[in-house]
Amino acid sequence: MAVSPVRTMARTRDWEGPSILSLGFRPLFLLAGLQAVVTMAAWILWLRGDIAIPSALSPFAWHVHELLFGYVWAVVAGFLLTAVPNWTGRLPVVGLPLLGLVALWLAGRFAIAVSLVLPPPVVALVALAFPAALLLAIGREIVAGNNLRNLKVLVVIGGLLAAQITFYFEAAGGADAPTASRLALAAIVMLIMVIGGRIVPSFTTNWLRRENPGRLAAPFGRYDVACILVSVIALAGWTISPDDGPVIALPLALACGLHLVRLARWAPDRTLGAPLVLVLHLAYAFIPLGFGFAALAAFNGEAGIASAAVHAWTAGAIGLMTLAVMTRATRGHTGLPLTAPAGTVAIYALVLMAAAARIAAVFLPEWYAQLLALAGAGWVAGFALFVCLYGPLLVRPRKAA
Repeated sequence: MAVSPVRTMARTRDWEGPSILSLGFRPLFLLAGLQAVVTMAAWILWLRGDIAIPSALSPFAWHVHELLFGYVWAVVAGFLLTAVPNWTGRLPVVGLPLLGLVALWLAGRFAIAVSLVLPPPVVALVALAFPAALLLAIGREIVAGNNLRNLKVLVVIGGLLAAQITFYFEAAGGADAPTASRLALAAIVMLIMVIGGRIVPSFTTNWLRRENPGRLAAPFGRYDVACILVSVIALAGWTISPDDGPVIALPLALACGLHLVRLARWAPDRTLGAPLVLVLHLAYAFIPLGFGFAALAAFNGEAGIASAAVHAWTAGAIGLMTLAVMTRATRGHTGLPLTAPAGTVAIYALVLMAAAARIAAVFLPEWYAQLLALAGAGWVAGFALFVCLYGPLLVRPRKAA
């Protein structure tokens, strides 16, 4: 399931327009980086009363929606539109069709931002147009390419689309869409478990064979299947009834332990000399951490620890893993070496700091305001640095070999 820049570039259509429309990762990774900065900065200013966004959603619901259904969709689309041609052997989506998808994504962001002055059905239809089009496009390619082994990816992104639809129904009832938000987060965590479970050991093994011969990462196998199945059960219970005591806590705790072992099987201790590989392990470590906090919250019913679980999965696993994928894919597809220069390491460090500070705020109430400010600043700075360093790479032609 690893992305192969050589194979994808070899099959790219003869597109003579702007480079940014030559592959899906280019416009969508750039938009994702900008979205991460704008959403967090605007949310903070909105909470402070410095600005007002004419959205029908509350500040909290808008923040959740735009990260889960704005930022994440852009990253997922950029990755899949670039990776699926490698899985299927078919040509990638480029040029005007790609521009059409980008326009749908932007229309969704605009509709949500001004939803206070638009009819709710119109807002929902516009916001759902992008994920629906993406699901159809990816599904068509996987089926046409007879790549049925990757249908599970369609199931997971279909779950994310279902969560977004549920979000609008809950929001229409005046709620901040708690069930839909948990369903969306569960789908994204599943996507990381499935795709991360392929790329982390694959990239780790490739690097170890070249640079540090010895113990390799365990490939995807029966243990991984069992780990994912237990996680599906745990996440289903957490989505439906996150506070249901030991009944929910036990599978969550089991999933935590299984993922810790899964991570250890990938030889993370042997990747310390390769930040571009190590960051994948650090990002995945937030998956068991989230399960552990969720189990603890189910046992004692503390809302603060439940928040720690959510932010371990969002700021930690999602934030860091998506950056790891975006930086690696961008470097590979633009002809740069698969290494992490100082600026890239700084991107990882800032977002890692943001995740750690946001989780720590739950357990250090006397420092809550300061840690929350540190988390917001780290997130904005990390993604802003990504846009500054990787934005030029995404808009210019591939570097000649």
